[in-house]
Parts: sequence; structure tokens; C-alpha cells
Amino acid sequence: QVQLVESGGGLVQPGGSLNLSCAASGSYFSISIMGWYRQAPGKQRELVAEVPGSGKPRYADSVKGRFTISRDNAKKTVTLLSYNVNPEDTAEYYCNIKGWTTVAPMVYKEYWGKGTLVTVSS
Repeated sequence: QVQLVESGGGLVQPGGSLNLSCAASGSYFSISIMGWYRQAPGKQRELVAEVPGSGKPRYADSVKGRFTISRDNAKKTVTLLSYNVNPEDTAEYYCNIKGWTTVAPMVYKEYWGKGTLVTVSS
């Protein structure tokens, strides 16, 4: 079983910055992709950014140039740095990891954090 613990979030003024972090723990799981999703009130959950173990990160068009995702494979953490936020960034942000179990039967699974609320308002 894998657990994800998110930190960061809260109230941010427009134009400000934010740092979200997520730490994964657990055994028998090989992480492939780490990422962040968000869900605004009344809207579907959407991808914000994700980063594979090797390769380039992928970002939603709405956050390109403003958000940066990074991961530390040794610490099993993923961080989302957000700059120049605006009210449209207000949402519940969820950490997400995808990967393979390392004991038979090996299956591809994904796990979600509980979410952390980000509110952008003056």
C-alpha cells in the first residue's frame, strides 16, 4: 500500500507564489510518474503537471510558464512551484503517482493524495 502526504496550499494573493509538496511512502511499488491534478468547484479534475522518472515534464496549457514541477526519486517526493497565480488557479490540488507493484502479480496502479486547497484571492 502507498500513502501520499501533501503539504502547502492555503490562501495566496493574485500574482503571488505557492509551493506544494507531496511525499510518498510504502513498499512494493515502483513509481513511474508523479504529478499534480486539481479540481475547481463545479469542474472536473484536470491534470496540472506530471513528470516521469526520466524525461520532460508535461504541463497543462493554463499553467505553462508559471508552474514548475520537480521530483526527488530518492526521497519519493514531488514539488509544484507556482508563480504569478491568479483566481483561476483556485482549486483543490491532488498529488498523484502511477507505477507498478513489485510483487506478483505486477500491476499498474495509481494513488491519490487527499488534496490540499489553494485559494487565490485578494
